[in-house]
Amino acid sequence: MYLTTTIPYVNARPHLGHALELVQADVLARHHRRRGEPVRFQTGTDDNSLKNVLAAEAAGVPVRELVDRNAAAFEGLRGPLDLSFDSFIRTSVHPGHRAGVERIWEATGHDLYQRHYEGLYCVGCEQFYPEGPCPDGHEAPLQRVCEQNWFFRLSRYQDALSELIRSGRLRIEPVARRNEVLAFIEAGLEDLSVSRSAARARGWGIRVPGDPDQVVYVWWDALANYVTALEGDDYDRWWVSEPRRVHLMGKGVIRFHAVYWPAMLLSAGLPLPTEIFVHDYLTVDGRKISKSSGGAADPVALVDAYGVDAVRWWLLREVPRVGDADFTEERLVARADEDLANGLGNLVNRVATMVHRFLDGHVPPAGEELAAVPVDEALEAFDFRRAATAVWALVEEANRYVERTRPWQRSRAGQEAALGTLVHACRTLAVQLEPFLPTAAARVAAAVAGERLPRPEPLFRRLATAGVAG
Repeated sequence: MYLTTTIPYVNARPHLGHALELVQADVLARHHRRRGEPVRFQTGTDDNSLKNVLAAEAAGVPVRELVDRNAAAFEGLRGPLDLSFDSFIRTSVHPGHRAGVERIWEATGHDLYQRHYEGLYCVGCEQFYPEGPCPDGHEAPLQRVCEQNWFFRLSRYQDALSELIRSGRLRIEPVARRNEVLAFIEAGLEDLSVSRSAARARGWGIRVPGDPDQVVYVWWDALANYVTALEGDDYDRWWVSEPRRVHLMGKGVIRFHAVYWPAMLLSAGLPLPTEIFVHDYLTVDGRKISKSSGGAADPVALVDAYGVDAVRWWLLREVPRVGDADFTEERLVARADEDLANGLGNLVNRVATMVHRFLDGHVPPAGEELAAVPVDEALEAFDFRRAATAVWALVEEANRYVERTRPWQRSRAGQEAALGTLVHACRTLAVQLEPFLPTAAARVAAAVAGERLPRPEPLFRRLATAGVAG
């Protein structure tokens, strides 16, 4: 699987919405690697946006300084969030990106032409709209722009795009998003402006080949990262030969990825992505979390306060496959305490304590299987909450098994049978939990490892009683 996230603008530091997409992609990457499948997990930053230029002007710093500082913050999420990405591309500094964008531009030259353009432009979306206000909720008024631009003949690919999606060769999940894309295509596609004046871009970005007065429009530049980051043999390995090319993204950029990007690739004669998964937004008090909202949740600060397990678990256990999810720190704490401390941590500690109390720490042979863990099916549907819930069903079943068998009331043989089953269940949990909570899974595995268990220690702190909920 070649697995990518979108690359965000770096006009500000990352927020929890970015963490959601990165953690979802990380779960998929770890899950497929655990099954022995080759995976390339790629993320990065969109450095060439006009939003970055305007943010630098507002801050009174050079564009390069602001871009480098904020891009480093995005790449720096790797440690705090336990991410396992293989590649991180920055579009302003990656050695092959500019040349790759120019190659795609030239390969689509038969579908490019110049004409005068006038429209309403949202800097927040980096997109033109026929009328205001911005449909994505950006509060800044739309700007009227009049200039000579390069256009791409998107209209030429309407039938081809519709057939690709209807046939399933380009899979879009959830189905409601697929239907949304089809409705947009079949309402009629218009040609798109794909450049802007170098003057309006403040000279920042990639110049149009053969036309230095124009800069390649930011979304064209950014979308190309999925192939420009693949250098040498990696391009053939992951974009040509790999049967699964999967994009993860938020609903606000679905049109770019499911319409414009495939049309660009069709025009250039290049392979297309095979799957697109669209997640909804995280909100705070019902408002979308954004870098400019002022109420953005800082993922690094949350990890510092509550730990990576609590943050990842809330994102995976609470965020639905369809629909926005409202975030509060109180909900994060409640979920972590209920599931991790009281559920999983209590189970493992209880089992290890009984093994030491009744069997002097020696692990008996594995007993019966308590329950199957149907994670594969859920993740194939990009349903991370259902997958996390499937893992949690084993925790709940094991806790019920303790109460049902009551090892402390059994004979030695009965204790060995029950505790063998429970230790095996905890070891299974460590394996199944690894894609979701790699740090916690390692602690669980260590707590039930070997023929003689180590002395039990608490695996999770209770956040509410530790006084960190506020």
